[in-house]
Amino acid sequence: MLEEAEEIGRRARRARLRLGMAQADLAAAMGRTQGWVSKMERGRIELDRVSLLNLLATELHVHPNDLIGRPFSNSPEENQWQVAALAVLRELRRYDLVPVFEGTPRPAAKLWQETTRLHRLSDAAAMVALLKTLPDLLRESRALIEVSAGREREEAYGVYALCCKHAHNTAHAFGHRELVTMACERAAWAAPLSGDPVLPAVADWMRVRDMWTTADWADAITLSDQAIASVQQGYEQGEPLAVRAWGAFQLRAAVSAGRGGSSSQADDRIDHARAAADRLAEYTGPPVFDRHAVKFSAGNVQIHAISVALETREQGKALAMNHRTSPELVAGLPSSRQGHHFMDLARAWMWDGNRERALTELERAERLAPQIVRNHPIARSTLRSIVYAERTAAREKLRRMSDRFHLDG
Repeated sequence: MLEEAEEIGRRARRARLRLGMAQADLAAAMGRTQGWVSKMERGRIELDRVSLLNLLATELHVHPNDLIGRPFSNSPEENQWQVAALAVLRELRRYDLVPVFEGTPRPAAKLWQETTRLHRLSDAAAMVALLKTLPDLLRESRALIEVSAGREREEAYGVYALCCKHAHNTAHAFGHRELVTMACERAAWAAPLSGDPVLPAVADWMRVRDMWTTADWADAITLSDQAIASVQQGYEQGEPLAVRAWGAFQLRAAVSAGRGGSSSQADDRIDHARAAADRLAEYTGPPVFDRHAVKFSAGNVQIHAISVALETREQGKALAMNHRTSPELVAGLPSSRQGHHFMDLARAWMWDGNRERALTELERAERLAPQIVRNHPIARSTLRSIVYAERTAAREKLRRMSDRFHLDG
């Protein structure tokens, strides 16, 4: 684990030297000291916030994945996701070719029923199984687009766009850069053709996450607001799908603002999202299928608020919010979201000096969402910090005992 930190530092140094950039210049661009850059390049400082990692990569003109060596090297069994990802890429590449599909595609209503399995796998953080399910559904929805017309064809485009969203989310979890880009592009192509008033905004919501990669925080907020404006009328009319989307876009904007250093704007966005969650709770009509899978709820708002506090390096605030948060509220969230939450808490406790609690929360996150947590750079950074702190403490204890025993005498 500690060698991984040193290798990240060496990659950063090589990227800096390729640009002919002095440590002092990188430090100035990062708003840090030259000493900080020197320690980072020697693996002595963890890139323990997404905003920090992405800003460093942007200044060095490299992709964050290249800097941290992601996708990470795992066991052959854990690397099977790459085989599934390639199959998804094949389908996305041939989006404008006649699909290779035998027989007659099922009606759109049946395909939408199939998407409930995608939602379940996503909620359970079963990312490999999710990837393996996508190629067939992408292929069949394209086949339906070819042979149908009118509303049926629009619905087929909707299924295709939703598959792209799931592919995009999974690609981010594993760090597959090409699949991230292509899934987002195909969603942007299919969503406007779906006749769904919310899906084009969901495609923008996906693009916001991609903008984080290059630390374009202001653009990410602008795009979030564009998505918010597109569903504003539905939100004001209390349409459940529009309310969910509106609240989810506010959370995207909150994270963008927090990572950009604007804690006040981030807090404002969280307040807007809470208002949307309250509005959703007031809905009394028939159940509405969350066809866009934006996973918006009061619990999701709360864990985002905690995560945003950590991005602004306010672990005390984050821990205080978590203390006030009902465990039942968190327990009601999908395993994928709980995994992210406990991963955040591990980081907060580590920064607060409680290594034992940090490890407990990280273990809980791994149990809930192993495929996400083991592949997440912040989880790995937190674990490295725990390992390094434990070794440092052990060395100090041994040094003091050695002094008492006069072993150097």
